[in-house]
Amino acid sequence: MVADLYPSRVSEKAAIVKRQDPVVYKNPMQNEGPLGKEDLHFYEKNGYLMFKNLFSPEEVDVLRRELAQVMDENKHAESADVIREPESAEIRSVFDVHNNTDFFKRLSRNRRLVEVANQLLGSQVYITQSRINFKPGFKGKEFYWHSDFETWHVEDGMPNMRAVSCSIILTDNYEHNGPLMLVPGSHNYYISCPGKTPDNHFEQSLQKQQFGVPDHESLKWLVDQAGGRIDTATGPAGSVLFFECNIMHGSGGNISPFPRSNVFFVYNSIENKLVKPFSGQSPRPEFLANRTNIQPIEPMDQDILNPIKQYT
Repeated sequence: MVADLYPSRVSEKAAIVKRQDPVVYKNPMQNEGPLGKEDLHFYEKNGYLMFKNLFSPEEVDVLRRELAQVMDENKHAESADVIREPESAEIRSVFDVHNNTDFFKRLSRNRRLVEVANQLLGSQVYITQSRINFKPGFKGKEFYWHSDFETWHVEDGMPNMRAVSCSIILTDNYEHNGPLMLVPGSHNYYISCPGKTPDNHFEQSLQKQQFGVPDHESLKWLVDQAGGRIDTATGPAGSVLFFECNIMHGSGGNISPFPRSNVFFVYNSIENKLVKPFSGQSPRPEFLANRTNIQPIEPMDQDILNPIKQYT
């Protein structure tokens, strides 16, 4: 039985717990990855890395076409992995894109992404979750403050903080169209949230999360520890953000005319596979937490400009 190092939703009161896992995992190949010492130090201290224009403008054009195709294919879909805004029929998220679309499956294996994840996590990786988040202009709703790891630990059974999210910016992210906000350094602390998880909580939480969210006092404490900083992940389409699984983050609503769309791949260490959820409840569906056919990813040099080309 795997020990629960990070209990949450077991009390009526919140608690702040010191992180017990490394941030950057050491391994003999540590110095052979794409990240230099300054990158690794910044990530260890702040909990994220942003690379502007990691994909070229020509590649971004292809990414946008593929994004439009996913939106069109799911425009009228009523499947569980297509999440809509709580007050409209607008698509909020499409999950499991690395399994359901050939292009995004190949993109998730792109060497520029996978080798960063391998280096940060000190091992080979697999994808435990993927999704595209849409935040349309004028009516895109907020994503409230949360630590991904808290949910993945409690509801999915992720044992340790050994995962990293990779967010590829598909449309320009400005200060005014609801960009991701992060509390630097907050990944060093775990907020044990109050309350108890209802059964099938994911059916509501994917639209609006009410359990597994931090209390106001804990949030203020985290921001105080960061010296009052809240960083925003802005950048042009083609930029890529890597952020630590336990960093506190969220985003405001989008009341600008400019849509915001990002594709997320969550890379988990092959040594950190999911176990039974620590809530004691049934696991969430496979489209939220991959458990079957887990194999380490072999990085590949994908030709994004020719997406019809087949790869092995």
